Amino acid sequence: MDAQFAIAGRDFVISVTDKGVMSSILKMKKNQDKTCQLSSHTFMSVSGEPGDTSNFSEYIQGNVKLYSVRNSQDLSPSETANFIRGELADALRSRSPSHVNLLVAGYDKGAGEAALYWIDYLSAMAKVPFASHGYCGYFLYAVMDREYTPDITLDGAKALVKKCFEVLKTRFVIDFADYTIKVVDRDGTRELRQDEL
Repeated sequence: MDAQFAIAGRDFVISVTDKGVMSSILKMKKNQDKTCQLSSHTFMSVSGEPGDTSNFSEYIQGNVKLYSVRNSQDLSPSETANFIRGELADALRSRSPSHVNLLVAGYDKGAGEAALYWIDYLSAMAKVPFASHGYCGYFLYAVMDREYTPDITLDGAKALVKKCFEVLKTRFVIDFADYTIKVVDRDGTRELRQDEL
């Protein structure tokens, strides 16, 4: 029961994840940051089985950092997403697949543009303008599809995120108490509070 969605503009990506960790009908934690910083301009948000998400994100974070140390440069968001997809595909064909769904958000300093990648646990990947994982997608895709424009500004994306929150409060059976909201752009990654939207 995760709520995870993101919106990409030309030069930014805004990502939202809930902070709850649940198992069946039990709420185990309500302050978990489900994002993982991979470089100064790239991060991923993860949902799925709690053990898998933790292990997989630490593995990816360590390997992306190792690449940047060995090669004295960071992977671009596209290269990072393709590396993650490859690791998920390898795990899927092993005896210990990882049940994780990811949204990889980043700003490519070389190209001067932002990118958002949707990756699921079966290692399917797509570069998308907006995305969601979890049951909240049943409600949010309609809102994002209706309101999204290719030239959306950061303020417009913040307003769209607020509309998504309203839809979740009104229509979704679970009331998520708090969210992690992150923005990545040419200045790097920063976290926003809900009252800053």
